[in-house]
Amino acid sequence: MAPSLACAFFFDDEPIGEPGVLAMDACALCAKPLGRDSDIFMYKGDTPFCSEDCRYEQMQLDAIRERRAAGRRQTLSQTTDSQHERARKVSVAS
Repeated sequence: MAPSLACAFFFDDEPIGEPGVLAMDACALCAKPLGRDSDIFMYKGDTPFCSEDCRYEQMQLDAIRERRAAGRRQTLSQTTDSQHERARKVSVAS
């Protein structure tokens, strides 16, 4: 293989993305293309955003989603506790 071809192979090609991993070519929220010479704002390690505003909006959406999930977990826990309490109160007649 010629040296120039090897350099092109290793350095000029975009890496092939792994399944389930976001590519760094577009904003994760608005899908705006991210240029090589533009700032990229990261969140949670590997999620790219085109601006601080998009990143902040995603952070707010994640916070809302987490509060809702926590509320569902609490409701489920209370329901389960209530069911266990009723089960303990049931007496078996012999």
